[in-house]
Amino acid sequence: MSKITKIHKLFDREIVWKNIIELKYQFKENVFLLGKQSMPDPIFIIGCSRAGTTVTFETIRKAPELLSFPYEIPQFWHRLFGPWDNNWDSEVATSKDAAPEHRNKTLAYFFSRLGKGQVLDKTCINILRIPYLYTLFPNAKFIFIQRDGRDNVSSLMDGWLHNNHFSLKPFLGEIPARIQIDNGGFNDWSFFLPPSWRDYNNASLEEVCAHQWLTANQMALDAKELIPEKNWITIRYEDLFEKPVEMFQDVFDQLELPFSDEVKSHCAQLNKRPTSIVNGLPKKEKWKTQNPEAIEKILPKIEPMMRKLNYI
Repeated sequence: MSKITKIHKLFDREIVWKNIIELKYQFKENVFLLGKQSMPDPIFIIGCSRAGTTVTFETIRKAPELLSFPYEIPQFWHRLFGPWDNNWDSEVATSKDAAPEHRNKTLAYFFSRLGKGQVLDKTCINILRIPYLYTLFPNAKFIFIQRDGRDNVSSLMDGWLHNNHFSLKPFLGEIPARIQIDNGGFNDWSFFLPPSWRDYNNASLEEVCAHQWLTANQMALDAKELIPEKNWITIRYEDLFEKPVEMFQDVFDQLELPFSDEVKSHCAQLNKRPTSIVNGLPKKEKWKTQNPEAIEKILPKIEPMMRKLNYI
């Protein structure tokens, strides 16, 4: 980069403004840390990607008592502990990776950008990091949303095929491996990087997505055993079609949040509005029209977990 280019960047309005904003955030973080202020432990929405975590997040964040970002924050969580910290094993973070300062850094980050209060976070990689989060935040609430594996895997496949929209490269950079998923159709991973990902770098797309679904749900079930029952809420994607108002009424009650008429009206319309940029209106058993042959191939692999989740 030439000196002229460097000088020009120093006076670029957009860059200058971003730097000013970042300095403000850093100042607020220091205020939080030096003042030893306190904030409630967060609420985490967790589940396999394409399981309905977004519509769940959009609904619960309507509670004015909660603070939230209108987007996911994987970059922040990676700064605390990322795949480069475990030799690119995965995006998993365990209880052993939970350094004491990570709690304060997280709360300071939230405080500087959202203010003081309880934060609702929905970041898809956190399905791989529940013991880590619980170690940092022993009073956190976890809302786990599950979905029929056939539909979930099919939806993951659609997401992978969506013009690299869910590619990990913008967040992780180049993954240090040769990736030739689906006969070379994909040279990057999408959604999240699960354990044993290297074993699937030459697999079919349906096998990759089945592995992601299985890993996400097994890690959630394992983590559930560690967390007090009062801190764990399980909901089913399918209830969005059959009883969305009752489902979210129960969630709000468990979170001790008012279930306002506005939220109730929103819930009543959930089965009539688009919840995804990939497939539009929600629908049960969409796999039968989207990817039937591919899903039939991986049914034996996902059936044991389907039984654990009471789908068969």
